[in-house]
Amino acid sequence: MRVLSGIQPSGTLHIGNYFAMMRPMIQHQRDHTLFCFIVNYHALTTVSDAEALRRDTVEVALDFLALGLDPDKAVFWVQSDVPEVCELTWILNNQTSVGLLERAHSYKDKLAKGFKPHNGLFSYPVLMAADILIMQANAVPVGKDQKQHLEITRDIAMRFNHHYGETFTIPEPWIDDHTAIVPGIDGQKMSKSYGNTLDIFGDEKVIRKKVMKIVTDPTPLEDPKDPDKCNVFALISLFMDETEKSQLAERYRAGGLGYGEVKKELFARMWEFFAPYRQRRAELAAEKGLVHEILAKGAAKARDYAAPTMEKVRRAVGLNY
Repeated sequence: MRVLSGIQPSGTLHIGNYFAMMRPMIQHQRDHTLFCFIVNYHALTTVSDAEALRRDTVEVALDFLALGLDPDKAVFWVQSDVPEVCELTWILNNQTSVGLLERAHSYKDKLAKGFKPHNGLFSYPVLMAADILIMQANAVPVGKDQKQHLEITRDIAMRFNHHYGETFTIPEPWIDDHTAIVPGIDGQKMSKSYGNTLDIFGDEKVIRKKVMKIVTDPTPLEDPKDPDKCNVFALISLFMDETEKSQLAERYRAGGLGYGEVKKELFARMWEFFAPYRQRRAELAAEKGLVHEILAKGAAKARDYAAPTMEKVRRAVGLNY
């Protein structure tokens, strides 16, 4: 089965990215054909700093490789290294109604947050559809908040297939109800846009300081506390097995446990958990040119998958005169 997912190079990756998206995606390379790519075309909708985009593209690639993505088992590339996706986007634009795009929640959300309304934001779902359909993906892991984008992809693909004949695989959404929902240090969903993240490969002192700032309630130290309503408990649970979580929950309910103590333990566990990944990342970064070589090979593999699809599409719509 072909499983596809991507991530934007729009800043430093955090533990929310890892537990909610990166780790589950990397695990798919064991049992499926994994297509994993860095979506720098998509990033252009909100990133206008060219140097930052170049830097973050390489940094995200380093992060993925350090965290266990195997370029020999997965197809790993940068979106702009497969230019066929832009050709397919234009062709799909002509099968996509304005009304369908106007109903996209993400576009409305971006406008509500003050983003400039331009066609890149508006037609974002069409580019996403091209990313998925060009690789004939069977499944796309998505969060519940992203499901509508995949529904738009399915709508576009079915409309194209109906008009031109069977061309695209209709992808299915993979929504894992057990995927970790990672709170930020302020209690909202961890997100770069909220500035509430704990970075995976950040500076030790900076991360420790952020951990100690995690928002908690004013319950006195000696009183019982509810672990199910505690941001610190939710975060430290990511680094614990079920027995450890149960034992910590009992300590919460018994009283006498301070949030500061749990925060210190959270930092220690988090720092230890990512230690081997930090070492691997340093080794990769030290091998000059290695990441670019890996991405170039990945792009060649991705284009080998994209080419047959584009041949079918060109033939279907009449571009192969």
